[in-house]
Amino acid sequence: MNKYAFIPALILMLFFFVSACNEHHTPKPRGYFRIDLPEHEYKDFDSTFPYSFEYPVYAYLSPDPFAPEEAYWINIDFPEFNGRIHLSYKKVDDNLAEYLEDSRQFVMKHIPKASAINDSLILDRDRDLYGLIYHIEGMGAASPYQFFITDSINHFVRGALYFDVIPNNDSLAPVIEFLKKDIEHLLGTFSWED
Repeated sequence: MNKYAFIPALILMLFFFVSACNEHHTPKPRGYFRIDLPEHEYKDFDSTFPYSFEYPVYAYLSPDPFAPEEAYWINIDFPEFNGRIHLSYKKVDDNLAEYLEDSRQFVMKHIPKASAINDSLILDRDRDLYGLIYHIEGMGAASPYQFFITDSINHFVRGALYFDVIPNNDSLAPVIEFLKKDIEHLLGTFSWED
């Protein structure tokens, strides 16, 4: 047998391999996981705190671990979204202007990453509830939704929505919109306890 007889078979196999890899591959765009959103349902937060509200049943409350000396600071955690609404409370004692400026500064820190900052007024005289809601747009904004409320005499609460992920608010948009409704419900049921 000829020692070069296998060469035509090798060339034929090589031809089949090369012709089989003829199709062009186009990479698919980066995708994100589908997010299943639960039905909005709420329960009361009624305690010895100087305020009360309703919060989602799919969230849980915890004290702020970074401010143990602040008895009325809490986090509303959303474990399935890796999100949190941080609420901080301060007693007003001729220092409302200072708290208002602090809230404004927290929002203004987002200017480098924000494409827009929209605000809306909270004005409810029946509940002595006054404040602002900030919707911070932009892919890299760390906190897409912030607010403050006060009765302008005794109480001041600041809230901010955060996610424990690298900010990419384009992909988080469905969750942000979903939690925005929860924040609006919280504010709609918020009351001062005197």
